[in-house]
Amino acid sequence: MTQRRKAIALQYEQSFAAPIVTAAGMGQIADRIIEKAEENSVPIVYNKELADLLSNVDVGETVPSELYEAVAHVIAYITDLDKKLKEEN
Repeated sequence: MTQRRKAIALQYEQSFAAPIVTAAGMGQIADRIIEKAEENSVPIVYNKELADLLSNVDVGETVPSELYEAVAHVIAYITDLDKKLKEEN
């Protein structure tokens, strides 16, 4: 059995208590989330296990504390990526 693709979009700003799930979906909805991210130059991180866990969080809700560490790694990776891109320009 083939697993359907999942996508979760997160938003985080330093003023937030925790990252917020802004979109979540499977199959065609996941494809659309990824397309929108690509169109808007939003970094994409592929992590099936984290996507599986975050797919249980309702859109508009904050990431649960037990997932902070995993999400922090993603945010740190994207922050480093942003810094490298800015240095290149």
